[in-house]
Amino acid sequence: MTLGYARVLDVAIGGVAAVLTAPLVAVLAIAIRLESPGHPIYTQSRVGRDGQLFQIYKLRTMVRGAEFTGAGLAIQEGDDRITRIGAWLRRYSLDELPNLWNVVRGEMSIVGPRPTLAVQVEQYTERQRGRLAVKPGITGWAQVNGRASLPWPERIELDLWYVEHRSLTLDLRILSRTVKMVFAGEGIYKGERGGWTPPT
Repeated sequence: MTLGYARVLDVAIGGVAAVLTAPLVAVLAIAIRLESPGHPIYTQSRVGRDGQLFQIYKLRTMVRGAEFTGAGLAIQEGDDRITRIGAWLRRYSLDELPNLWNVVRGEMSIVGPRPTLAVQVEQYTERQRGRLAVKPGITGWAQVNGRASLPWPERIELDLWYVEHRSLTLDLRILSRTVKMVFAGEGIYKGERGGWTPPT
């Protein structure tokens, strides 16, 4: 089955949503800047399809330079590096709204495995690298089945299952479950079992 629907879905949903949410993103950016110094839009290098690097856009939810202080890339609920508005943005996944522009640019899809860091990809097994066969997404099968609360290997297995079973029906199912997940605020933080542990 052809998967040409994916780009059509990305342009139709991503393009319209990016334009419609632009005023909200602007207001949130001002609120972020008023609360703490630093650019309100956070950029970070992530690994995309076939291992290609790209810059992901997000609304900043932590103090400037947070990745170089405290627990580094590990973020837990109650982390004192998270700003007040940042905690609210994370609760409703609003910090990911600028991801829509990555979709418009063709670097991401609406649905797919979440884009990971190069240091994480370096630890992949050959099988796990299969999750790079498709564009990373704003939401995905692992996202609607536990998000950051999932143990890292389990999260990758869910992504691999998605790559192997990808279809329009599955993508629409994921989008439907994403809406419920966002309002419920589930799986935002890794907790005791979930997430990725940086190498020591």
